[in-house]
Amino acid sequence: MSQTKTGKKKGSSMRTLPLMLIAAPGIVYLIINNYIPMMGLFLAFKNYNFMKGIFKSDWCGLNNFKFLFATKDAVIMTRNTILYNLVFIVLGTVLAIILAIMLCELGKRLRVKLFQASFLLPNLLSWVVIGLIAYAFLNADTGFVNNSILEKLGKSAVTWYSTPGPWPVILVLIYLWKNAGYMSIVYMAAISGIDKSLYESAALDGATKMQQIFRITLPLLKPTVITLTLMSVGRIFYSDFGLFYQVPQNSGALFNVTQTIDTYVYRGLMENNNIGMSAAAGLYQSVVGFILVLGANALVRRIDKDNALF
Repeated sequence: MSQTKTGKKKGSSMRTLPLMLIAAPGIVYLIINNYIPMMGLFLAFKNYNFMKGIFKSDWCGLNNFKFLFATKDAVIMTRNTILYNLVFIVLGTVLAIILAIMLCELGKRLRVKLFQASFLLPNLLSWVVIGLIAYAFLNADTGFVNNSILEKLGKSAVTWYSTPGPWPVILVLIYLWKNAGYMSIVYMAAISGIDKSLYESAALDGATKMQQIFRITLPLLKPTVITLTLMSVGRIFYSDFGLFYQVPQNSGALFNVTQTIDTYVYRGLMENNNIGMSAAAGLYQSVVGFILVLGANALVRRIDKDNALF
């Protein structure tokens, strides 16, 4: 019996060894990039001094957190971070699902590859490049919008980088343009895994394409939507730094609508060189995100236990 169990264990190890080798680079990356830096969390409670080093710097309690909360900009940056992320989650999910369904309905034709590449291309561009593209459109003197659109419509030019009003819409549109195609890949994979016989049976019963989408595709996508939404909720206190810093060109006139926690911390770090404050902001975002994931998952588990993450 013992020899049989030993043989089974060896056979199981040999089967899982290739999978472990495939996962090894990702595991090493997580350890180096995510877990080792966690040892520096105590910097959030220290008055970091370059001369004294990490371990010998003086403790300062919660003073580093005052930089985030004891300022008049605290409400503005927290409001912007949360509201933008909520809009990104809702509109990003809806648009990604629509794109995934449309691409899957095209079948396996060559043009599908062209559309997929077209939708994915913006995600491969850096925010620096996208910021320059946006500047080419919105520049007050030579921009495409002022010279080729507003002028043709007989409207006066707009100084976009000193006019806060349109920027919430501009930032949302740019975010969707860059990320929707990439997010749709996950939903395309989920749709591809749906049993095709369900659609064939529905077609035989006289169901239209829209009925098949609403009665088959969307209900079966619900677990994927819930999982990705819960993961997004965990980062609701984080913002895409490039979107809120590079695209508005760091314009001070737009801070009321473009200032987020990440950009505020970056500007504070560049101006004050305060490492402890930056660590405090990261700890604050992580803890709040963790609590939000637990709360959102508990809510999902209460409503639909089968679709909860844990």
